Amino acid sequence: MQINLINALSVIALCALTSFMSHMGMAVFHDGIRPVIPEYLEKRMKRSEIASVAFGLSVGFIASVGIGNALATNLMNPWLLFLATDIIGIASPKKWLAPILGGLYGLLCFTGISAINAVLTGLPIDLIGGMGQVGTYVVTGFAIFPIIAIFMQFGAKNGLISALVVLVARILGPKFSTISADAWTMMTGVLILIGLCIVKDLSNKNKEAEDDSNNIFSERVGRIKKNLPFLMAAGALIAVICNLHIFAGSTVSMFDLSTAYASGNTDLVRTAATNELMRGLSFIPLIATTAITTGVYGVAGFTFVYVAGYLSPNPIIALLLGAGIIFAEVMLLGFVGKFLGGFPSIRDASDNIRSSMNQVVEFALLIGSIGACASMGTATTIGAAGGFFIGGTIYLINEATGRKVMRMAIGPIAAIACGIILNLLYLVQLIGLAG
Repeated sequence: MQINLINALSVIALCALTSFMSHMGMAVFHDGIRPVIPEYLEKRMKRSEIASVAFGLSVGFIASVGIGNALATNLMNPWLLFLATDIIGIASPKKWLAPILGGLYGLLCFTGISAINAVLTGLPIDLIGGMGQVGTYVVTGFAIFPIIAIFMQFGAKNGLISALVVLVARILGPKFSTISADAWTMMTGVLILIGLCIVKDLSNKNKEAEDDSNNIFSERVGRIKKNLPFLMAAGALIAVICNLHIFAGSTVSMFDLSTAYASGNTDLVRTAATNELMRGLSFIPLIATTAITTGVYGVAGFTFVYVAGYLSPNPIIALLLGAGIIFAEVMLLGFVGKFLGGFPSIRDASDNIRSSMNQVVEFALLIGSIGACASMGTATTIGAAGGFFIGGTIYLINEATGRKVMRMAIGPIAAIACGIILNLLYLVQLIGLAG
């Protein structure tokens, strides 16, 4: 990764912008955070609570996937930059502070990846590595939400049939395509939910036209459109840093790109771009669905801006293509939202969708957080059961005392607290490291 002023300024500007967008609830990178943003915007959740969720979901990925892959490939990546700017933006108390802190983080990443890694992994009991498990099941768990929404709206019979169909699609889909099992789960579940809503509305001959202004999907898509200039700017900057050979969009492309940039092999760049395109296609159902139902977009959109950056002949073309791609995506998202808004049952499903999203994320975070506690305990003489005891006790105390901390946040908080407690117990020599 070449160190020069243009590269540094590009990274600083991008991190400042994505931190600001995160603070304002315009866009985040982590799919598990996106459904939580409306909870804060609509005054059902405190900023401190959503910050703890964002931290718990992301910190392990930053330290492991983000820093680890950056050191291995000499390329920055979304886990290193955007997961951190999610946290920075959400946690910042003032909107003017978010871009400043984000820009400083971008500079820090650009100049000191090795130093950051040493600091984060320097504790006797590896809190950061353990925290990587907190988000283990978030994507898989999140993909379940359409099934839960079907149970809520259409009853147990339709729910059970839908769950069976989704399970079959999850098993067979990846065998005949490059689309992941989680993407098949999400795509199949969403299609079934929408199909049931459409069938119900078409069978209702007395269905009256609904006013788009009363439709939550149109409102949420409209909110994304209002933020379009910021989203386009982010897409443009992402494409530029890809084109400058300092950034890779995912694990399916970064290692090929690292080799290609070192050797000058353009065929490998095209291979990486093709793999990135296929990955982007597989994530469309997840990103589009969460965007339409939450009004919060992805920092990189459908991630096609990565491909534009890899293949563009120069940074200027990359900048224009990145902005244009995001513009096209958001415009298409509007048509999707309007289509869905024409069906009252889909509009009525929005509350079930939001509720089911929250439930599955809460569940996935709890399972992942307890797993993180057990993992950290395994590194000590109290073992996995001891880590489970600490994390489980914190969670159950919260339940027994009237849920002072909401369920969405208590799992990650319990995992962080467990890591701190274990390190303190080690420092006072009440526990030792596992042999």
